[in-house]
Amino acid sequence: MSGTDLAARVAELKRRRHAVILAHSYQSPEVQDAADYVGDSLGLSRLAAKTDAEIILFCGVHFMAETAAILSPGKTVLIPDANAGCPMANMVAPRQLGEWRAKNPDAAVVTYVNSSAAVKALSDICCTSANAVEVVASLPAGRRTLFLPDRNLGAYVASRLGRELELWDGFCPTHERMLPEMADAARARHPGAILAAHPECRPALLAKADFVASTTGIVEFCRTNPAREFIIASEIGILHPLGKNSPGKLFHPLTSVADCPNMKLNSLEKMVWALEDLAPVVAVPPDIAQKALAPITRMLEIR
Repeated sequence: MSGTDLAARVAELKRRRHAVILAHSYQSPEVQDAADYVGDSLGLSRLAAKTDAEIILFCGVHFMAETAAILSPGKTVLIPDANAGCPMANMVAPRQLGEWRAKNPDAAVVTYVNSSAAVKALSDICCTSANAVEVVASLPAGRRTLFLPDRNLGAYVASRLGRELELWDGFCPTHERMLPEMADAARARHPGAILAAHPECRPALLAKADFVASTTGIVEFCRTNPAREFIIASEIGILHPLGKNSPGKLFHPLTSVADCPNMKLNSLEKMVWALEDLAPVVAVPPDIAQKALAPITRMLEIR
């Protein structure tokens, strides 16, 4: 089937299944265009909690679909490709965090949503890149706090708040590949362009950026900023919503290697299969879901 035929088939199956399709901004353009909603983890989490659809097809990676399943008990949550995982989420195991908590019972644990449900279940509060600063600020300033699993996002939050945080040694391989010298080279190629970066990037790169925000924050900043040319230090899938939201402006990827292979595992064809077969289903064991819901809810209550 052609891409047009596949998109039409997805739309037909979505109606028949009473489904809603959520897609992260790092998905392929054709996947984003077939979705009902496109956004970052925070926005999609809120939509998952509010939807009255019977089926949620989550075009992202596994931890995102898990979060949707936790927030929408009783609904069927599907992911187009069950192998679409997150290397950063795999950098912290529940056993590791459990052992750390046992040794530090009075410490607070702030967990980035880029983590497994089992890790969230051992946390005090979750955050996304869009609300991490506000989440950490909500905790007592003098309380020992562990931020995991992303050391780069944690370092950014610590610098914004002037606080000391203990940082787990995890990172996003895609954002980690972006180096500060790439910013210098990009500015030389595009003099006058504004550099917007995602806080999963290395601190040395963020120091060279004009603006730092989540994916949705970057899209909105570029839409409202009067500048006509931007350099984007984030996963290259974000270039598609940037172009749609800001027609006539120029967007340059910091580097073409900022391409997440896990995000790109999903496709129109796999979306069709998922809606036809109602599989793969992403389900969270009830005991873990119940424990993980509390830190996720605390996050959503803040922002």
